[in-house]
Amino acid sequence: MNNHDPQMRPVIRQLDEAAANRIAAGEVVERPASAVKELVENALDAGAARVDIAIAKGGKALIRVSDDGCGMTAEDLPLALARHATSKIDGSDLLDIRSFGFRGEALPSLGAVGRLSITSRAAGHDGAQIAVTGGRIGPVKPAAGNRGTVVELRDLFFATPARLKFLRSDRAETQAVAEVVRRLAMAEPYVGFTLTDEDEGRVLFRADAEQGELFGALQTRLARVMGREFIDNALPIDATRDGITLTGFAALPTYSRGAAVAQHLYVNGRPVRDKLLTGALRAGYMDVLASGRHPAAVLFLACDPHQVDVNVHPAKAEVRFREPGIARGLVVSALRHALAGAGHRSSSTVAAAALGVARAEPVSEPPRRYQAHYGPARPSAPAIAASLAFQAPGFAEAPTARVEPEPEASVEAPLGAARAQLHENWIIAQTADGIVIVDQHAAHERLVYERLKAQLDASGIASQALLIPEIVELSESEAQSILAIAEDLAALGLVIEPFGGGAVAVREVPALVQRLDARRLIRDILDDLADQGASDRLRARVDAVLSSMACHGSVRSGRRMSAEEMNALLREMERVPKSGQCNHGRPTWIELKLADIERLFGR
Repeated sequence: MNNHDPQMRPVIRQLDEAAANRIAAGEVVERPASAVKELVENALDAGAARVDIAIAKGGKALIRVSDDGCGMTAEDLPLALARHATSKIDGSDLLDIRSFGFRGEALPSLGAVGRLSITSRAAGHDGAQIAVTGGRIGPVKPAAGNRGTVVELRDLFFATPARLKFLRSDRAETQAVAEVVRRLAMAEPYVGFTLTDEDEGRVLFRADAEQGELFGALQTRLARVMGREFIDNALPIDATRDGITLTGFAALPTYSRGAAVAQHLYVNGRPVRDKLLTGALRAGYMDVLASGRHPAAVLFLACDPHQVDVNVHPAKAEVRFREPGIARGLVVSALRHALAGAGHRSSSTVAAAALGVARAEPVSEPPRRYQAHYGPARPSAPAIAASLAFQAPGFAEAPTARVEPEPEASVEAPLGAARAQLHENWIIAQTADGIVIVDQHAAHERLVYERLKAQLDASGIASQALLIPEIVELSESEAQSILAIAEDLAALGLVIEPFGGGAVAVREVPALVQRLDARRLIRDILDDLADQGASDRLRARVDAVLSSMACHGSVRSGRRMSAEEMNALLREMERVPKSGQCNHGRPTWIELKLADIERLFGR
């Protein structure tokens, strides 16, 4: 890329303010959704209790954000459009940041690439308005209005038309704006939000301010934004460690998604997309999700502002913790504790899906008959023979279902009392208000797996010494990184030692894991450390072996079970954590309520 003639000395120039603002806009404002995020965050910082957003053409033609916050005076307006002018910090401590914004770049950047106007009124002052077009600031004018601020941005990127070519369709940009508003609304349950599409004249999103204590208000807001199903299948999270508090809701493993679209993480109220935290979220669900599935969660980390640096990304989308290990450990342990406490719970959406499959299709008209009717319709001779054979005991194959005599187990137990076994694989249990269907192999596999893990944790993971240590050549920095967690690896059966320079020697490997490629494993762990700051790869390999052992050592499909055996399985499922899903993340049981079954039959 460097085609500069070395014989010609480049001249250093001071860019004018308009060019500097356009460059800053390129970092802060990637698309209309970025502009909406900056303007709504300004409204929240102003103490708004209500924020109304209107857009046109996906935000390309119009973005209007109105709030009822503290407002600005006529003297404040020119300063609001100056770079690095802000009311949120005084510059003395760049780590003590308690607001969304703090750089003072958003408004001048937007004014450099669009047509921006600000109308505002502070309590006890007259209203005023100022406009800026392509970086050219107009005079302050008197204006009427209620207390608060209205920021209107038209023709985004008109001053930099090349940027318009990189925007997506109006529909896609509208969806991105709606997602930004939803993410901010989840963090502020006591603030009302409205998003309107002025092209279609319809409200895209609305959430009125919630009432009550914080956790209850948050639950109600999440039900509005994420849907009632999420809250019904989510576990409350509330944990604290070393000055960091984690709250929120995490969904059951059986309420998983095909992509990471339902993962929302916040640090001190700020929505972030942080590799450390997303990695911790995955680790918390490590052995309870099927391959290719993603957990759903809304988690809020709160800590002293000095413990986290938010000034590491132009759009403030990433953060850096002073003690990343503490933050990650808190997320992982809190999630695992909550999932273990959920016991045998399984997602209600599984039963809803089963009912959807079983529900009869409505018949709009009687079926057409194409055969001619010259006389009374009679079944064919083979059909009559098959029917008689089926009705004659002992002369036809019986259905693969067995009804057990009514056991002593109570239907009041969470998973009820076993009543039958179908196809030597499905246990039918009666509960107080419905029935439970259990996959006997999947359920017993999970129980055996949890038993093996408990035994392993109690006795430790045995290691096997290599006859000839395997030498892995690394860079010096990589060797230092892997040796820094040598004690953690040794606890999992992998013993490594320095071997001079950047090399490490692998002397022992976990005895459970056969044909271990130590060199590749070390490299993969280093990749995890570089990407997430921690690695659960070795533990995952050990758990995979235990999972395989559990699969082969559990009750197989096709095995007949007595009533006593079936009820013993149900009772153990009620006691053992994480028994609601098998080792591969699939549900082990579903419950059908009597009311739902009666509706299937039109009763």
